[in-house]
Amino acid sequence: MGWIVQKIGSMDKFQEMRVFSAVVEAGSFAAAAAALPASRAAVSRYVSELEQRLGVRLLHRTTRKLSLTEEGEVFHARCREILSSIEESEAEISTRAGNASGLLKISVPLSFGVKHLAQLWAGFMAAHPQVSLDVNLSDRAVDLVDEGFDMAIRIARLPDSSLISRKIATTRLLLCASPEYVQRRGEPREPEDLREHDVIAYTLLSMGDQWNFEGPNGPVTVKVAPRLRTNNGDTCIAAAMNGAGIILQPTFLVSEQIAGADLVELLPRFRSIELGIFAVYPTRKFVAPKVRLLIDQVSRSFAGAQWLTAGR
Repeated sequence: MGWIVQKIGSMDKFQEMRVFSAVVEAGSFAAAAAALPASRAAVSRYVSELEQRLGVRLLHRTTRKLSLTEEGEVFHARCREILSSIEESEAEISTRAGNASGLLKISVPLSFGVKHLAQLWAGFMAAHPQVSLDVNLSDRAVDLVDEGFDMAIRIARLPDSSLISRKIATTRLLLCASPEYVQRRGEPREPEDLREHDVIAYTLLSMGDQWNFEGPNGPVTVKVAPRLRTNNGDTCIAAAMNGAGIILQPTFLVSEQIAGADLVELLPRFRSIELGIFAVYPTRKFVAPKVRLLIDQVSRSFAGAQWLTAGR
């Protein structure tokens, strides 16, 4: 009988921690009740009984907002550690069982997502009918933890050190222009010649206006003066195809245009930077099956893709 009482008490403590954390993270009793879900009265009762049992006030309550006391901050941090540990344990068991279920929220770059990922979602959902997808397309580097994403696809030179990443492919930047532009303005022979040309710049490029190349005699850097800037790669390509100037864009976006002679590669002796295509996810010991399975499918779909190796 004593064991049963002790077990029930432990369950109550877990629920108290869960409810208290929900109140802190939601910012109010009503919002926590909706998130759990539970009644507002039950949420309030759990927190009050927790404070009474501990003998301290954990929350400052006003008519407008809630805030943590000093003791509440300490207790909330410990609650999150314990609850996260439980979540990791459950994720480990699910991973071992191979069960993929629930909502998978993923952030992907806009142009890359439309061009190379959109066709994968239907097959993934068909293979895993208990998984639902929420795909957010944006070139902004979202905060996975704060914004509630399970994973993201990022194209960068180095992954974010605060996240776990898996490299699934490599692409590289190519210098391109339309045949009409080359005929009208001439073809640059050295990177330094770009200073005299019309340049179309992608504003989110990590190296900014300092374009880097590796040439026959070593690295070369040239500062360009763009006539057009945009935060969208497809816009860069459309402008270049219409003769507006020279672009530096990844192979996954320009391979088809080069193959179709709508764009020509410039300065092939001078290679620009390579970029990794990474699947990234929050730092956790155990990866949920839905995340692992999607990463595996994306990796398989990219194996041997011609658009990764375009260019001369």
